[in-house]
Parts: sequence; structure tokens; C-alpha cells
Amino acid sequence: MAAKSAFCLIATLLASAAPAIAQTSPLAASTDLTLNAAGYYEAPAANVLVFSNWYDGLFADSKISGVEIIQQGERIATNGDVRLSSTPGQWDAIGRLVDRKIDAATGAITVTLEYPDYNWRYRVRSEKRGGAVAVSVILDQPVPAALAGKAGFNLEFLPAAYFHHSYMADGVSGAFPVYPADAMIQTPQRNAASGRAEGPGAEPTAIAKGSRFVLAPEDPARRVTIRSTAEVQLFDGRNQAQNGWFVLRSLLPAGRTGTVLEWTIQPNSVPGWLRPPVIAHSQLGYTPDARKVATIELDRNDRRALPARLLRVGEDGSMTPVPTAPAKRWGDYLRYSYLQLDFSAVRQPGTYVLDYGTTRTAPFRIAADAYAGAWHPTLDVYFPVAMDHMFVNEGYRVWHGDAHRDDARQAPTDHEHIDLYAQGPTTDTKFKSGEHIPGLAVGGWFDAGDYDIRTQSQYQVIRSLVDSWERWHPMRDTTAIDWTRRKTEIHVPDGTPDLVQQIRHGTLQLVAQFDAVGHAIHGIVEPDVAQYTHLGDASTKTDGLVYDPTLKLSEEKNGRSGTPDDRWAFTTKASALNYGSIAGLAAASRALAEVDPALSKKALGIATRTWAEEQSHAPDLYQHGNTTGGPLDAERFSAAVELLRTTRDPRYADAVQSLWPAMEKTFAFTLRDAVAAIPFMPPAYRAAMIPAVRAYAAAAETAAKANPFGVPITTGGWAGSGTVLGYAMNAYTLHKAFPEIMPADAVFRGLEFLVGNHPASDVSFVSAVGTVSKEVAYGNNRADFSFIAGGVVPGVLIIKPDFPENHEDWPFFWGENEYVIPEGAMWIELAQAAQELAAGTASKPTQTASAIK
Repeated sequence: MAAKSAFCLIATLLASAAPAIAQTSPLAASTDLTLNAAGYYEAPAANVLVFSNWYDGLFADSKISGVEIIQQGERIATNGDVRLSSTPGQWDAIGRLVDRKIDAATGAITVTLEYPDYNWRYRVRSEKRGGAVAVSVILDQPVPAALAGKAGFNLEFLPAAYFHHSYMADGVSGAFPVYPADAMIQTPQRNAASGRAEGPGAEPTAIAKGSRFVLAPEDPARRVTIRSTAEVQLFDGRNQAQNGWFVLRSLLPAGRTGTVLEWTIQPNSVPGWLRPPVIAHSQLGYTPDARKVATIELDRNDRRALPARLLRVGEDGSMTPVPTAPAKRWGDYLRYSYLQLDFSAVRQPGTYVLDYGTTRTAPFRIAADAYAGAWHPTLDVYFPVAMDHMFVNEGYRVWHGDAHRDDARQAPTDHEHIDLYAQGPTTDTKFKSGEHIPGLAVGGWFDAGDYDIRTQSQYQVIRSLVDSWERWHPMRDTTAIDWTRRKTEIHVPDGTPDLVQQIRHGTLQLVAQFDAVGHAIHGIVEPDVAQYTHLGDASTKTDGLVYDPTLKLSEEKNGRSGTPDDRWAFTTKASALNYGSIAGLAAASRALAEVDPALSKKALGIATRTWAEEQSHAPDLYQHGNTTGGPLDAERFSAAVELLRTTRDPRYADAVQSLWPAMEKTFAFTLRDAVAAIPFMPPAYRAAMIPAVRAYAAAAETAAKANPFGVPITTGGWAGSGTVLGYAMNAYTLHKAFPEIMPADAVFRGLEFLVGNHPASDVSFVSAVGTVSKEVAYGNNRADFSFIAGGVVPGVLIIKPDFPENHEDWPFFWGENEYVIPEGAMWIELAQAAQELAAGTASKPTQTASAIK
């Protein structure tokens, strides 16, 4: 699980398919590593990073820190650091970074870290040594007694990079296993990463041992040699958990200080190696009138002057060159150089490919309907699969059974939980810790690649889906939903627009929360790590029976169970969550007014009562992680706007007006709400917004020039598809309201980024959308190395200082590959917005809501 995405700030705005065989430059170069100006070691085709990145802050298993190796354009090793387990997982302890110092004169990097719980510090020092980096662990204090036999230096290697490869340990050969099958030993304690909730612990045994390892000697792209002053052991972390890596590890000796361990790490440098070009472009294609620009990403040492061509594909397979202007140099960004090929003048519909030298893209279309239907997989498949408390079937495939019928137990007080949930000093409900809260086993979506219901995501999605419904009234109906039988059938129409049905499903959960405890809750999440790591059918995660503490473990009686597997509800009251839920409920009441008048009326009643109740007291300011709502004023503003849109009550107009000065200061976050209120506010309100619109438009223009892709690219531990979606929808919103100030270009740049025009690859980040899209992603089916059609992944993760990455071969990079529901809802909006703008006229509904049966 991971952090959730956010809309872009103005500060963010101001930030800034390849062939199998690589090219080789005719120029030879030294294979010696040097410490470059960016602070990492570099040789042709090989880089060694030493703590250039630090962990995300959510989990230790971000796989983006310590000693890392990038070789022939792929990051193949990471997490080189002192760890307390042979195969550490997501919840295992990590050292805390104290400082990092670079000595440019000697080429040394010294990093100080500590394990505060053990009052123990250590240093990891690296220095260049010819074509290798010597990495030493230096101790001023011996390894604490409690860590003796546990603390060791680890370096983790990406399994997908080493499948079908060999290794040698002191000259003895072995093969990397495609599937883990090593012997395990029983341990007194269970590893938190194991996914097991009961029984003894187990740890993998070493595959091989030696003081000298050569990984993949047969493959220049993967060959790494490691020599050590102490024994090195090779482990397969996948024996412990599916997201484990191959780990090389040396235990630190007890009772010693000074330099207690030294590894010499030698990546394989290849003089003259050039990374193959990437031709980034829209996998969906382009409409005839659209701006059409392909971005060609090149190794900075690639000085070849090769032609960039657009080819029209004939029925007979012929490839006819289409005249275009020559590609122009854009410049350097991160570690690559860029050319741009503008073929906007080509308007003839048809199938095309692009090529540059020997690199050729998959086919794409130029067609008036290029964007039409791009959102269908998200609504047809991704959201139905994400439906909690439902049996979901697709043809021969059951995605999951009726999950979490036993929701939910009151979370214990003063408890900090996994996945950024926490319960405060009181329950803020009538329920005691551990007591069953009736009524919560209805509606809602799995938030991400796991199975929690995060309230903040629920109301964000509801509002986004309502915006789609009210702007475009898409009548698409390919999903049959029966809430009475708790069953969803994909690819089966039932006479009701699917978008409205999904709005109803989310609304049922929000309403249930208020019915159950009287206010919005943080969410509902698994009680322990073992359940949290559950992959596969969600209905098998619990027994579906309400827990009864009077029964024995596994005993079942009268529809109750003695197994305490029910999810926990975190209920500490937070006004920000209440306001966000008010906004979601008020919006939903409009969309549901004709299809479900009773639920519509109830949702609006809860929203108006809760607003009044919140005005009667000082706000509840409880905050933890990212599960307790956004900034209070922003959530209050969204509630006022949605209530105003629904009721036209002047009290909410007054609230909007009074909150506007604060919203103006964070306009990038709140502009969509601010603009939505314009039709219901006096003309002076719109006029007062113009300076903020002009400032935002200028910042957006600056962002468009900061990189060759024309959108803000974030650099945190969670990649930036959500920010790009927000940037594009902000542009759409302002263009519709202020066309004289805000052009529509950013809408299309954002869409094109999502579907292939981005760094590192040309893969569409929306699964099953575009010719080549994400087919290995972090859904709850990630252990199958598969995808869920319509899911949107975070995308390009910037490994600092300059390496853009998105792995298609390893789904467990959650910061790059995890689906989350808000991005899915926003993609539905963006795809329809682009189609509307490309058509040149606002869409007109073919039916009204009153026609829905």
C-alpha cells in the first residue's frame, strides 16, 4: 500500500518501446567509476548510487534507498544498508538517516545512520576503486548484544532482472529460481512480512555462500561482481513474501569496532554502450486537428544524427513515409536528451507508426474518435472489481466473493495502526474497543491495491463521478448490479447507467458510516499485517461472520464466529472528514435524485444536518497520516460549494464567499470547487477570481516548459500520475470558465502523458487503454503478475537525482504501479473532457436521468 495522490500545487507546477539490443557507440571510454556532479558513481552503462534517495516515510520497503545499482538503463539493485533480517519486509525496522557527506576530492561518500531503539549508530562509507565501489561498514560502538547475529549488510537484487540467469559463489555455479522453493527453518517469532497470523515463524535458508559472488556472468547487462571481507549469503526473499527480492547479506561481527566489513561492488561497465531510444507518444493516437508531438528520449552520449519518421500503415502491411518537418532538439532533462517530432500537420485518418533509427513504435491511430471510449475499461471493469461487499463476476472469472460481511469492529483507543490509520484517546462512538459496529457491511470500494475502505478516497471518487455524470451524462450500461443479492456481473447490462450505479455504491458506504456512529470515520482496515498482506479473493480474508468473544477460536454458532478476523473501524471524529463527506453526499444527492429518491433525500439530509452540527462547535482537529481528511478550510469550502450547488441556499453562498480569501492562497488545490460555485454566486465572485486564474495560468505555462512533456513531474516516493490528472482537469475547468485566460492545451498534454508521452518508456499508464499499456501492475492480483483493465498506475517515479523509472516486469513497486480509485475516477473525467474538446463542442446528453429505469 502506498501514499495517495494529490492535486498539484503551484509550487509543484514550477518544479520541474525500445528494441531488445542496445546500440554501441564507436567511442571507447574508461570503465573506471567516477563520482559525478550529481553525487553518484558513474562509468559507461553503470551507476552506483549511495543513499541518493531516502525511504518514502510510509514503509521501509520502498526499494528506493541505500546502495543502488543502475546498469544499462535498469535499476537492478537497491536497499544496500545494515538491516536486521536476511529478507526484510515492509514493516521491518530500518536505520534512521542522520547525515550524508560527500568528499568530492577523494570521491568518498559517508552516511551516518542509527537504530534509535538500540542507541546504536553506524556509518556506511563508499569510495571509488577503479571500476568498483568499496563499501565499508564502520562502527564506533560494537553491534549491540540484542542485534548480534541479526545486524548485517544487505544488498537486494530485483528478481525479474535475474530470472533465467545464473550466479557463481566462489566459482561454484547456481541458477536463480523463477519461483521460490528453498528450505525454511522454524523460528520463535513470525516475521511481520510473512503474511502469516498464527503458528511459528519461519525464515529462509541461504541459497549459496561465499566471499565472492558473480551474478549473471553470461549477461553483460546484469553482471555484477561482489567481493567481501566476510562470508556473503544469498537469500530468496520470495520464500517469505511474494514481493521479496534476492538478497546478498553479510552478518556484522560482534564485539568489534572500526571497519568491520568491506564489500567491493563492481558493476559491469560497457564502454560505448548507448541506451536504446524511446519514442514517447500517445498510445491512443490523435484526432486529426490535434497537436501531435512525439518525444524522442536519447542517451546523452548518443550523438548520432538519425532520421525520425512517421509511417502510414497500409492494408498490405506497407509502411509509407509521411512528410514531416525534421525532429528538433528540445534539450536535456534528468539524465537524458530529447528531440521532438511535430507531425501536427498530418490530418489524414489512418494507422501510423513512428520510428527513429532501428526503434519503431507500436501502431496508433489518427481518427476523430481517438479518445472515445478511453474511459470505458475503468468504468466497465476497474470500478466493478473494486466494489467491496459484493460478489463480482466476469464471464468465467470470479474476481472476488462477497467480501467483509463481518464489518466492522471498533478500533482500540490510543492505537497507531498500519497503513496510516490511528484511533485517538476515545472512540467518539457508543461502542467499546473491539465491539461490533452494525451496518457498515455495505457499499464502498477497495481503496487501492489492498482492501481497506478509506473514507477520504470514497468521497473524492463520488464527487469525481458526479462531475462526470453532470457534465456528460454518459449512459453506458455494461454492468448489472444487484445490491439485494450483493452481486455484480461485468459485461451484462441492466438498464441503469453504470456511472450512476457506482455513485450509489459509494454513497451507501458514506451513509452507513453516519447511520452507524453519527459522523464520518477514517475508514475500515484489516486488524493485522497478516490480513493486510492478503492477496487474491477478498472474500477469503475473513470468515464473513461477526466476531463473538464468547466463542472459542474458529467456533461458529448462530451466524457468529470466535475468529477475530473482522476489520476495524477507526472512528475518532475529525471535522475535515465530516466536511469532505458532506461534499460527497450533497453531490451524490443530485445524481441520485431520480434513480433512488430515498437515498438522495437521505444523503442530503445527512449533509445539511452535519453542516449545521459542525457550525455549532469548534472543529475537531484530530489528524493522522492521510486518512483524516485534507486541510480543514479546503474541506469546509468543498462542502459549502456542493451544498450550494444542490440546495441554492444563500447560507452556503455566504460560506463560500467567506472562505474564498483562504482558498485563493491555495488556488491550485481548490480551483475546481471555486469555479463550480460561479453559477450560484454574484458576478463579483467570478471577477475576484481572475487574478488567481491569471497566476495559475502563468504557472501552468512555466510548468509546460520545465520538461519536454509539458506537465508537472513530481519527485516524491509516490509517482505523479495523480498530479498530472489534476493538472489536466484544472486546465479543463479553467478553460471552460475563463477561455480568454486559460487555453485547453494542458488537457491534451496531460492525457497524452498518461497514455505514453512520458519519460522512461512509451507505455500507457492506464491498463488496457492504448495499444501498449500496463500489463503488470500493483492491484490486489499483483502476485499473478497481471492487471485490472482501466486501472491507473502512479507512473514515472524519479529515483533521485535523475533516473526516471517505471517497471513493467515487477508489480510490487507500489510507488510506480499501484492502482488507486481516485485516479480511476479522474481518468474517466479526463478522457471525456478531451473527447469533448477535440469534438469542438460541448457534449449533449442523449437521455436525461428521468429516462433511467
